[in-house]
Amino acid sequence: MKLNEIRGNEGSTKARKRVGRGIGSGSGKTGGRGVKGQKSRSGVAINGFEGGQMPIYRRLPKRGFTNAMFTKHFNEVSVGRVQAAVEAGRLDAKETVTIEGLIKAGVIRRAKQGVRLLANGEINTKMTFEVAGASKAAIEKVEKAGGSVTVLATKQEAAAE
Repeated sequence: MKLNEIRGNEGSTKARKRVGRGIGSGSGKTGGRGVKGQKSRSGVAINGFEGGQMPIYRRLPKRGFTNAMFTKHFNEVSVGRVQAAVEAGRLDAKETVTIEGLIKAGVIRRAKQGVRLLANGEINTKMTFEVAGASKAAIEKVEKAGGSVTVLATKQEAAAE
């Protein structure tokens, strides 16, 4: 393959519609924009504009806020991805699965405030997990395979105690 032979997949790009080339073309005269008015002109962006009336997003009251100080950011890992890492030989099933082990195995890229174990996929290897959180279904799947899940306190919870 050469640089001059590289092109997009078949059907990935659509040919531009050439408008305004005479009435007989089928897309001439108004160019598919209907007839007259503001929306037929170029440079119109009227999202949320209600003709001068006070828009609904300004009529309704603002409520609540997000307290970013206490939000927790977890690495979400499915049991299926952990099982795939074990089968590929990147993760040792005999050792306890921790955030450091998952980073070494390449399952997650960087550590956030802990790992949350999710139930997507299947697990059939007996493993021990030490994670910041886990869904009920994920815990059931791990225990069904003969393993165990220990839910640890996150960095913020440990600092609060």
